[in-house]
Amino acid sequence: MTVTDPDTERATGPSNWVSELEDEVDDLPLSTRLSIADALTLGNAICGFMAVYFTTTGVLVPHLMGNGNGGMSKHSAANAVTLMLLASVFDLFDGLVARKLRSSAMGAELDNLSDLISFGLAPAYFVIVWGIVSDDGHGKLAAAAAVLVLLAVVLRLARFSCTTLPGGVFQGMPSPFGAMTVVSLVLLELPFVPTILAIVGVAWLMVSRVEYPKPRGRLALVTFCWTLVSMGCLAAWSLGVPGGHQLLQAGCALQCAAAACIPCFATTRRVHDFRASRREARATAR
Repeated sequence: MTVTDPDTERATGPSNWVSELEDEVDDLPLSTRLSIADALTLGNAICGFMAVYFTTTGVLVPHLMGNGNGGMSKHSAANAVTLMLLASVFDLFDGLVARKLRSSAMGAELDNLSDLISFGLAPAYFVIVWGIVSDDGHGKLAAAAAVLVLLAVVLRLARFSCTTLPGGVFQGMPSPFGAMTVVSLVLLELPFVPTILAIVGVAWLMVSRVEYPKPRGRLALVTFCWTLVSMGCLAAWSLGVPGGHQLLQAGCALQCAAAACIPCFATTRRVHDFRASRREARATAR
């Protein structure tokens, strides 16, 4: 048994294990340290979590306590959706920053985990709460649709991590686009059953093999501007600006129309390419 003299330890400085620990921290590779892109990714996760918070405290809790108005609270619902939109902005820019600057080895994993919170958990929870508080809602059906949305995002992110596709395209609807489409369907205030069926369709599109373009260059700028416009529509709706409700409905309808049109264009293009390849094969055979 070794006895350490406190006076001797004070005289000689910190113990050896402290020095070794500091050396190990200094020797950590730069790739395991957080980068600017990682900070943006963490902002994405924070926005997703706060969207769940506002959905709970501003919509669900007042309804359960009997203080609700029989539907989605404008202000709280707008806050939750705005935070999801802000999460999509963080998700857009963290990829751009990662390509311009260095990205840590944790970047891809952080991005998937943050996307799961902001574009899987947050919209799925939004659907569940909508099913509980809406006048014609059915909680169990809404919960089933929400589970499908969450599982679709989980499967999509897992497939994205283990597959390699040609640059410039995603396979399946991107999770931010899918989350905003699901929320838009809820805010359109359509009958309950058609809305549930449309949400299930969005979940299917996220795990489908339909190719979607990646938001780069001009498309990234268009995506960013559309996000800002959507935030403005939500603000006008929640503040009761004249025509704000109609503006929000128009924005949600455009979002859903884009979600429906892109797969149609992609399918038409694949059919055209397939027919063209068959024609070439027949011409070569002759």
